[in-house]
Amino acid sequence: MQEYQKTGEVGRAALRSDLDPKTARKYLEAGKAPSQMPIEHIWKTRPDPFAKHWAAAEAMLREAPELEGRALFEWLCEQHPGVYDEGQLRTFQRKLRRWRALSGPPKEVFFPQEHTPGERMETDFTWMNELGITIRGEPFLHLLCHCVLAYSNWEWATVCCSESLLALKKGIGTTLFRLGRIPRENWTDHSSAATHAIGDGREFNPAYLDLMAHYGMKPRTIGLDSPHENGDIESANGALKRRIKQYLLLRGSRDFGSVEEYVAFLNEVLEKANRLRCRRVGEELEAMRELEVALLPEFEEEEARVSSWSTAQISRNTYSVPSRLKGEMIAARVYEDRIEVYFHGVHQLTTSRLIGEGKHAVNYRHVIPSLVRKPGAFRHYRYRDDMFPTEAFRWAYDELAAAGGERRADLEYLRILNHAAQTMETRVEKALRELKQRGIVPRWSAVLEFAPGEGQSDVPELKPLKVDLGEYDRLLQGPGVSE
Repeated sequence: MQEYQKTGEVGRAALRSDLDPKTARKYLEAGKAPSQMPIEHIWKTRPDPFAKHWAAAEAMLREAPELEGRALFEWLCEQHPGVYDEGQLRTFQRKLRRWRALSGPPKEVFFPQEHTPGERMETDFTWMNELGITIRGEPFLHLLCHCVLAYSNWEWATVCCSESLLALKKGIGTTLFRLGRIPRENWTDHSSAATHAIGDGREFNPAYLDLMAHYGMKPRTIGLDSPHENGDIESANGALKRRIKQYLLLRGSRDFGSVEEYVAFLNEVLEKANRLRCRRVGEELEAMRELEVALLPEFEEEEARVSSWSTAQISRNTYSVPSRLKGEMIAARVYEDRIEVYFHGVHQLTTSRLIGEGKHAVNYRHVIPSLVRKPGAFRHYRYRDDMFPTEAFRWAYDELAAAGGERRADLEYLRILNHAAQTMETRVEKALRELKQRGIVPRWSAVLEFAPGEGQSDVPELKPLKVDLGEYDRLLQGPGVSE
């Protein structure tokens, strides 16, 4: 239009504007720019391939509106063999999408919420297995107990093994400790057994109510099958996983030397994310009250009597303990991931916690002295499978049984296992692997040749530690220190 005003020639103005003269004349006559004359492409460039059978598909949609395009297309192909092929799927899906927009049923509408600073914290568990985290090469199957402040999106997460109340206690306690403040409400979904009792009413667990009462937070829950009501945490779960994945790519490895190393990595990722939310976090901190109560212990304590089998029932699972505790009452601290056993306040052992009920974890070191004296009990021992700590030990027993029968194999294998308990399991396992590689039957005498006793090991000599307390006296006598 500017060029036309200068010259009054449509052809020259169209040439300088890189337009066809007919198109330029159309804009000049309308007195509008191209952006002011939108043209909707409403005509079809080819016949609708589904027009003949669309009525049947539409009837199916009206009867079952939740039908997806792929399933309906496959049904249409089955009803009319040879008429449609896989390459027309996208065309059918576009037609279906247009039908839903013009003639389909109303869709659910979501309503954005205005959050108040310091009012709402949302808590949820999310699985992390999809990221492929490993610890020393072994897959690390775990969840995160994820807590998010709804107003500022400040978040924190703790590693856990299951959706248990202990995991929730640890996660919420750690989050509040990091904040130093307490929000007024804690929101959870309706499905977690850590917060709700199983049943028709799905009421809160009394233990969870005690947890909320201790911190002075009001427990709130979303509706059944309504995850959108907890939308902040649901969205934050996905965002956190994507962020962790990006940092794993920058790190160049998903393998960690220990769980502690992985937790340190996770904490660093969370801290970097929270630095971007400082302004709104400050508003939340001002609106929340200070954390003035003590953090609850991350364990529950149980008492159990050690049976004549040198085992104890703890949290509905069976664990072995040293046989010297047989018949005694022990105290067990049940953590989310481990169990610590005490006798008269003295720590006896720590073992990994079993997830579920009716399971058992029997350590061969606790029972092997008695089994060596009573080898006949090994063949039908209830926890016999626990007496094979690794595949190498399982191979050793099978080879001994094939070479000399089960009775002799029981005796020889129990001697090998006792040797592992008295020395080092890894050393005996290495000897068994060496014997397997050489094709030698792993008899007791052969194992002793490849894995001798600890008496032949050199113990390093340590110098006694000498502490010079005079250094502290000289510090106190320094300048500027009043007597």
